[in-house]
Amino acid sequence: MKYPIESYIDIAKNIIDGQRLENTVYHHLALTEDKDVFELMAGADLIRDTFFKREIQLCSICNGKSGMCSEDCRFCAQSKFHASDIEIYPLMPKAELQKGAYELMDTHVHRYSIVTTGKGLPDNEVRQVGDALGELSSKKLSYCVSLGILNDAQMDYLKACGVGRYHHNLETCRSHFDSVCTSHTYDDRINTIKRAKRAGLSVCSGGIFGVDESMAQVLELAFELKALKVDAVPINFLTPMPGTCFEGKNNLTPIKCLKIISIMRYVLPDTDIIICGGRILNLKKLHSLVFQAGANGIMTGNYLTTTGNQLQEDLNMIHQLGFEPIS
Repeated sequence: MKYPIESYIDIAKNIIDGQRLENTVYHHLALTEDKDVFELMAGADLIRDTFFKREIQLCSICNGKSGMCSEDCRFCAQSKFHASDIEIYPLMPKAELQKGAYELMDTHVHRYSIVTTGKGLPDNEVRQVGDALGELSSKKLSYCVSLGILNDAQMDYLKACGVGRYHHNLETCRSHFDSVCTSHTYDDRINTIKRAKRAGLSVCSGGIFGVDESMAQVLELAFELKALKVDAVPINFLTPMPGTCFEGKNNLTPIKCLKIISIMRYVLPDTDIIICGGRILNLKKLHSLVFQAGANGIMTGNYLTTTGNQLQEDLNMIHQLGFEPIS
């Protein structure tokens, strides 16, 4: 169904005003044809501008432990089930975990995150990560970790160390999850998010797109994240890594990526939306339009097993578009 441009704007204004929309409206938005995506984006841009003005968040990650993951996520080069040519190493020592944070303290990067491979970390490794971040006294950075499925005591320890946010993607919606991962359940992920919230941590949770999900399933994931009241939603676009089940497969186009971002913004009007892995590969020359599609943040620097734009490139883009990084 096509909405004329004023209708997209009207829908956005209704969302901004706090009106509860019928689910059918969201479903019609998700069915927007490619030729009308820039009209869809106009409403998403209005919503972003209302809640976040011209400010853009920048985050960066450290791949603190790489490879040989016990889980079978079909898209992931770090899974032991895949024969991907990636660097494999155990948990970095404390100084290496801290190095990236020290390099970012006097930059415009707002948040630094340590990410580790595996279903979860044992207690001693959770303590090692928590202690490493606990020693970083600078208030110029916020700290996040992504350590897999942890228990309540481990979450409490991270909070006591000064970690402010826990990252744990749902990856995709419930109805599609078994097509993406079978070595743990969707509820395992949901419960991990709930444990992080009980510990007083803010939560960053989103997914990866381009793994054969439908637009209806994109919308399903958005509603799941809304129900969980997550604080930030990272959006990753598939990089079809050699050796994985998705090698050579990718049904994403730049326009479809912008559509996904826009739909997320309509459903999650006041939630941070951060564009992460696969941004340049999939959006190509349109990657600078992620903000007009509704995003208010990007991950800068390298990702887990792939490279990304470096900080100065992203800062140049942000300033050229008339935005400002959060200081």
